[in-house]
Amino acid sequence: MTDPMTDDVRTLALRVLLPGFAGTTLPDDYRELLEQGLGGVCYFGGNTAAGPEAVAALSATITAANPVAVVAVDEEGGDVSRLHTREPSPVLGAAALGGVDDLGLTEAVGRWVGHELAAVGVTLDLAPDADVNSDPDNPVIGTRSFGTDPERVAAHVAAWTRGLQSTGVAACAKHFPGHGDTATDSHLALPQVDVDADTLASRELVPFDAAVEAGTAAVMTSHIVVPALDPHRPATLSPLVLGMLRDVLEFDGVVVSDALDMAGASAGIGIPEASVRALVAGCDLLCLGPDKPASLVTDVRDAVVAAVEAGRLAPERLAEAAERVRTLRPRPSTQPLQPPEQPDAARQARAVAGALLVDGAGLPDLSDALVLSVETEANIAVGEVAWGLPADLRVDPDAGGLPAGVPPDAALVVQVRDAGRRPEVLALLRSIAGSGRRAVVVEWGWPAAYDVGLGRICTRGSSGPGVAAVVEVLRGAGWTR
Repeated sequence: MTDPMTDDVRTLALRVLLPGFAGTTLPDDYRELLEQGLGGVCYFGGNTAAGPEAVAALSATITAANPVAVVAVDEEGGDVSRLHTREPSPVLGAAALGGVDDLGLTEAVGRWVGHELAAVGVTLDLAPDADVNSDPDNPVIGTRSFGTDPERVAAHVAAWTRGLQSTGVAACAKHFPGHGDTATDSHLALPQVDVDADTLASRELVPFDAAVEAGTAAVMTSHIVVPALDPHRPATLSPLVLGMLRDVLEFDGVVVSDALDMAGASAGIGIPEASVRALVAGCDLLCLGPDKPASLVTDVRDAVVAAVEAGRLAPERLAEAAERVRTLRPRPSTQPLQPPEQPDAARQARAVAGALLVDGAGLPDLSDALVLSVETEANIAVGEVAWGLPADLRVDPDAGGLPAGVPPDAALVVQVRDAGRRPEVLALLRSIAGSGRRAVVVEWGWPAAYDVGLGRICTRGSSGPGVAAVVEVLRGAGWTR
């Protein structure tokens, strides 16, 4: 006979888990886990590929199996979208909004995102990004950040949070205590932020404090080491770092771990052990990552139960985390829920047009220009999504030159992402400039400083409104398509 106490602990251990499964329909073994108390499911691009009606049906199936299950997704707008992978997102991303610096528009974008998520049954959006992107070579944050100034980032984080949560969808500010000053991707390794406590307080923590003040329902941790706080453990696994979130920022909502399949959290120890350590440190809801088999979920559950039985994890800590997850929802607003509304594409395009950065000696005659897309691997958080203008030709920057079929006299609109941290892309752009060909660069990534001898349009991230604004600039130089 099974010990009832063990049964209770097993249920609590399931309630704090947020895995992602493969496919667009709910697997039977996941249905069983939800019926047993699984805390929720996180959608990734592979779960949303069948379109919004299928996503809504999937969410309904999940909540039928467990009415209090969290249904989560990364929907930041701009470059990071799980609902819009075949075309650019219909809303501006954080860096573009920070460049526009219209808090009313930022709040509206958060609201538009919330309406779309609510319509497909999502209850938790793992957004906004509250990182201050102080390192221009950052390979994982970049245009996901509202900018480099802590106060501006803070204001926009609060506005986006208010907009999102006005629709009843919970927000999750990330990646605490700040992933902006890194040049390492925590999906692949363990970054370190070498700043003193004063810099941390005056820069990294400012947007998170604003998010807490705005009533964010959740905060996501980062897999980074901050020696000023804890030289030995990444934030996700550090009681010292997460204690600061509770005690200094006075946050009492749900602490969500970043995906524990990332190398910064579980390399060398495995996901089950990383899960136990995250709970001990103070995380409440454990994101396990995409495409996880049900067997891994049960392995993590069993590791948590074993940790309680061995005295490594206090049962009160597990119960506290499970209760926070069970009651996850936005703080009640003094304003009524807003009626559904669609993104205002024209408003966004006008706004971002005024924030485009156009540098160089002006644009050449582009009346016959072809769009050349320089293909580089997106960071894992962005994934494989549509970006930029529809391309006439695509080029591998390591191929050593332009592809065959480019007419010798045709002008080029060369679109790139984060060229400033890609030497092979810079070399290609300099070779185009050296050939004397009429060309302009459209930089869809972070607007880092670089000079390749060509005019440049910096967009601060790809989106539908951003594409529309760039098209108008190109038409001003004679481009007719």
